[in-house]
Amino acid sequence: MASPSDQAPTALLTGAEGFTGRYVRASLERAGYRVKAWSHAGDGGGEAVNLLDRQATLAAALNAQPDVVIHLAAISFVAHGDVDEIYRVNVVGTRNLLEGLAAIERKPRRVLLASSANVYGNAGGTVDEQVAPAPQNDYAVSKLAMELMANLWRPQLPITVTRPFNYTGVGQSEKFLIPKIVSHFKRKADRIELGNLDVSRDFYDVRGVAEIYTRLIEAPAADDVFNVCSGQEYSLREVIALMESISGHRMDVVVNPAFVRANEVKRLRGDAGRLTRTIGPLPQIALRDTLEWMYRQGV
Repeated sequence: MASPSDQAPTALLTGAEGFTGRYVRASLERAGYRVKAWSHAGDGGGEAVNLLDRQATLAAALNAQPDVVIHLAAISFVAHGDVDEIYRVNVVGTRNLLEGLAAIERKPRRVLLASSANVYGNAGGTVDEQVAPAPQNDYAVSKLAMELMANLWRPQLPITVTRPFNYTGVGQSEKFLIPKIVSHFKRKADRIELGNLDVSRDFYDVRGVAEIYTRLIEAPAADDVFNVCSGQEYSLREVIALMESISGHRMDVVVNPAFVRANEVKRLRGDAGRLTRTIGPLPQIALRDTLEWMYRQGV
């Protein structure tokens, strides 16, 4: 007689030990999935799978036999120094995965691929999925190329593409802006160097993103591209003010010209209308709550 765990649907999660992956794994498990976790090094009890090894990836996909797939494994830092690696991991690695999934006799019922709102480039204002992509860096180009390549597999696989805007939370690297700011306040630094303080961006919480991904793989009609965002924008000045309120600490905020990008978009906010029409109301997590969580528990 099969145990309940044997009867649970299987979710294949790549990039399981990354920042986002840890939260998505927990969300999937809460939803009743048995998670098969892949990571490059096999950390945290998962399986070590190098997506650039085509034959190994095909064999691992066949062995996994997943009901659903969430593909997070990627080079996700815009300023990553190895351009060749960005393209190989983000495009070729994804292609190897899709080839492996398409070769399985019992196909997964949903394959979610995490792209990025960076594909929109310097589009400003409120951005929905109808805005034409115009990537401005190699990371964004690699993600758009991944999306276009994935279209080749749509006749064989039910593919969902997500374009997350900025999101953050406990465990994100200090290479990223919000963890950098929180860390400076946590250690009560005297000063911080930032770029343009007046730009505003759509910031969301990683816990909300994880729940959205879990709900999307359950959605009956999700063969589309979806913005993942809060729909609210905050300037860096507002972020600093929130952190001053949370920490009771003030420090000198210095604009470093090296951090100011040429032709930087002043305002950027995602439109999540298509997403809400597909999965319903999104998790509402105020930015202050996210920042306080990061400050109290450590970035």
